[in-house]
Amino acid sequence: MAASDVLKPDHAAPRRHFIFTDEHEALRESIRSYVRRELAPHADEWERTTFPDSVFRRMGELGFLGLSMPEAYGGQGGDYFANLVLAEELSGSHSGGLAMGVAVHTDMATPPILQFGSEEQKQRYLVPAIRGDRISCLGITEPDAGSDVAGIRTRAVRDGDEWVINGSKTYITNGHRADFIVLVTKTDPDAGYDGFTLFLVDMDLPGVVREKRLEKLGMHASDTALLAFQDVRVPDSAVLGTVGKGFYQIMWELQGERLIGAAGCVAGAQAAFDRTLGYALERKAFGREIGHFQVIRHKFAAMATKIEAARQLTYTTAWRFANGEYPVREISMAKLHAAQMCCEVADECLQIFGGAGYMREYGIERAWRDLRLNRIGAGTDEIMLDVIGRSYGL
Repeated sequence: MAASDVLKPDHAAPRRHFIFTDEHEALRESIRSYVRRELAPHADEWERTTFPDSVFRRMGELGFLGLSMPEAYGGQGGDYFANLVLAEELSGSHSGGLAMGVAVHTDMATPPILQFGSEEQKQRYLVPAIRGDRISCLGITEPDAGSDVAGIRTRAVRDGDEWVINGSKTYITNGHRADFIVLVTKTDPDAGYDGFTLFLVDMDLPGVVREKRLEKLGMHASDTALLAFQDVRVPDSAVLGTVGKGFYQIMWELQGERLIGAAGCVAGAQAAFDRTLGYALERKAFGREIGHFQVIRHKFAAMATKIEAARQLTYTTAWRFANGEYPVREISMAKLHAAQMCCEVADECLQIFGGAGYMREYGIERAWRDLRLNRIGAGTDEIMLDVIGRSYGL
């Protein structure tokens, strides 16, 4: 065999996983162009001020807020993988807070409305949410109930043909800007997991109090609220799904959220990797670019391997989920692994940047701060480990 006939590795060849089609790649390029043109240039400003509500309206105009939603409600009628594309490409905004705020709207608060809502609820909440005219948030976590969802104390008590809601929620992304909230409440304290109910609550109702804008380590571009509900009255038509089935409904929501989160972790780690690789090929020390030192080269090799492993686990699990399976164990694995991986990569990238990485101008410190939330939000590492362990009968 001639030397010219030997198959050689092409490291620059474009990668595309089997779950993505030409249509997904066209969507990817469209979202990437929008992110680079209209979002990324404002990353530093929005880190100080939080991103404006106009981002939702603009994304609604472009059709990005309902990629997998039915066309009958204003969506694009795409598949679940289109949501992964959005989650990945939003990492190009260099703003974890913006990506999180959008993901809460597209992949956490609105899917339960499509899945469990009445036609009236879909028209009143889902349709304008897809247009970007109404912003949503999700109310699960409370001051005394985070990972322990069963410990939720916010109560909804029936009073005639109405419900009266009292309680509080904290760490609520979009809580200050939202027009409505998908609220997890306890309606029967003696019924265990069958005592929870979801409600669609308009945030301008009497008794809804946006108490405090919370200050965070990272994700500064998103608004995070402490909310109070003081004798908030809602009609029976505000019940989302079935009374007493809210716990199971929110557990279903969390699976899709965790997969989207895993995809965001992979994309965030890849963005940090790419930025750091560029720096390592320019920064010189001891007479040559630092990337050519073996110790740095091996750091990149290890990071790339971790990123690719997390990507393949996430994509394959997403394929199973999109094809009708409910692989909670593997979703938990993907979320756990990707969250830990992105934090490890961000930390290594900051180390490679050295003193420059600790400075704000290079953006790696922001990635380090923003990505750290992934090991806490949507299920902590500890909860994911417990879910996985219990799945084996332990």
